[in-house]
Amino acid sequence: MPLFGYAILATRSSELDPRSPPPRWGVSFRTLWLGGWTVLLVAVITAPFAYVLNPVANLLDGAGINFAIIFAALVLALPWGVVMLLVVPHGAAAVAASGEPQDLFDVASALRTVRRDFPTWNLVVAAIVTAWAIGIACAGLLCVGIVPGVFYAILVSAHAAAALHGPIAPSADSPAR
Repeated sequence: MPLFGYAILATRSSELDPRSPPPRWGVSFRTLWLGGWTVLLVAVITAPFAYVLNPVANLLDGAGINFAIIFAALVLALPWGVVMLLVVPHGAAAVAASGEPQDLFDVASALRTVRRDFPTWNLVVAAIVTAWAIGIACAGLLCVGIVPGVFYAILVSAHAAAALHGPIAPSADSPAR
């Protein structure tokens, strides 16, 4: 939860000023609050794919495919990832701008935005996927550790997601840097 909340705050920081440094790491009520809502969104999106994992694996096992559960997870990973990338970056950008957790769940707005500005969404998704691949791969290959790789991926993802919403005017309740 704190990492998801921090990602929202980093997105807000990028929306306020793309040249600004990321916010300081810290756990606060706001970080936990926003992170909890983001965890709920991810759980809601993931639940249908998790629900069909075993039935798909059973079908594949019945067809004689070895390691059916792994193959089923790989088959379901693509549509799950696409749905996550359609909804979560837009939701993060919207809640970062408004501070209202219900904006995370506005799937219709996310899909309208993708349809309206597909090239920007495509670049944002490319940045997010690349950042996570580099963050995880470099952590393993360079033996730096998973934590720096995840923070790198979160910060790049937040900066990219901010492009979906654009700059916002700072408000009186903007967190201090």
